[in-house]
Amino acid sequence: MSSEVLKAENPFSEELEIAVRAAKEAGAIIMVLFGKDYRIEEKSKGNPVTTADLEANRKIREIIRGRYPEDGWLSEEDKDDLRRLGSSRVWVVDPIDGTKEFIAGVPQFAVSVGLVVEGQPVLGIVYNPVKEKLYRAVKGCGAFLNDQPIHISQREKMEGAFLLVSRSEPRRKFQPFADLCRLEPIGSIAYRLAMVAAGEGDGTLTFRSLHEWDVCAGALIVEEAGGVVVNGGGRGLVFNQEDTRYRGIVASNEILTPNLQGMLARILAEKR
Repeated sequence: MSSEVLKAENPFSEELEIAVRAAKEAGAIIMVLFGKDYRIEEKSKGNPVTTADLEANRKIREIIRGRYPEDGWLSEEDKDDLRRLGSSRVWVVDPIDGTKEFIAGVPQFAVSVGLVVEGQPVLGIVYNPVKEKLYRAVKGCGAFLNDQPIHISQREKMEGAFLLVSRSEPRRKFQPFADLCRLEPIGSIAYRLAMVAAGEGDGTLTFRSLHEWDVCAGALIVEEAGGVVVNGGGRGLVFNQEDTRYRGIVASNEILTPNLQGMLARILAEKR
């Protein structure tokens, strides 16, 4: 790990080192199974879970809870222990965000590890093990991709903006955006947020409900890269809530985010 990661002004340098290790070890487990045979089950309709999800989750939990046993824990693959609501520090984890892409052999999934303190993310890791891209951020210390600083796109005009959108949501939902912008479907929302943070897209948005573990790490990385993340109603995200869902997410720079969110809110209102 570079000296920059461990610089004295980073109050979460140890947590960052532990989280990076957990994400990389989980990524190694995932890559052993990627494209191979493994067990697939349906947690609910259209919500698959694989051996890779469960084994990666076990490894992340073993590493992080082994070092920080008193911290709260919220993971997509573990039963929610609401004692976390009384914890000031909570780890928010999705061992594979983009399980459908993992199953389909599409390299658009990521390990997502976030640390929340008093409702706000202070550390975030999004790791795509296929592409070996590790995005990270610590509150107040900037955002990085493989140790290189990253920054949000500075695009101001909606017309022609390059938006990363869901592979699984119906394309007709995005037609008003398609009329103005260039759209590219990308699987994982965690990965899309990280890509937007790195300027690999001008913004991302989703209509569907998401959970804290989908966006916790990616949202911090966007913010530390100079961007803004809001829910479908235009409000900032608060984490470690009893109800872990958000209805819609928008992320871009401070100019495009309000415009994108306004369009999304109008479309959501029309569908009620």
